[in-house]
Amino acid sequence: GSEAASDQGQEEEAEDRLKELMDNLLDKSAKARQAALQSLRLALSSKTLSEFLLERRLTLTDSLEKCLKKGKGEEQALAGTVLTLLCLQMGSGPEGEEVFCTLKPLLVSILTDSTASPSARQSCATALGMCCYIAAADLE
Repeated sequence: GSEAASDQGQEEEAEDRLKELMDNLLDKSAKARQAALQSLRLALSSKTLSEFLLERRLTLTDSLEKCLKKGKGEEQALAGTVLTLLCLQMGSGPEGEEVFCTLKPLLVSILTDSTASPSARQSCATALGMCCYIAAADLE
């Protein structure tokens, strides 16, 4: 009994931390946004969070879109990586496709922008390829 309660407490704590990180993606400070992106990258790559993310995918997608649009170099690269991990977590269903379709034009735009940093372009190329492979329903 107490072990299950402890596990549930840890899970709630982890979810609260993730919510805080998602809020930090909208911070005015680029350093705060980058730190949040790095922490989200670690969280999404170390644990399956599908149910948690399912309820918050639109919020997270909007936040990642802002990081990709307004951010520079490192922030865009991190946002691309987090987007790739989000697509992996969402899977090949309609939710994953929705995330991909929302951000695909922006990824293509950064990828083809010769003034964007090489790391941002590379990250967007990876995100585009992985998300397309996982979540695109349209074969083209």
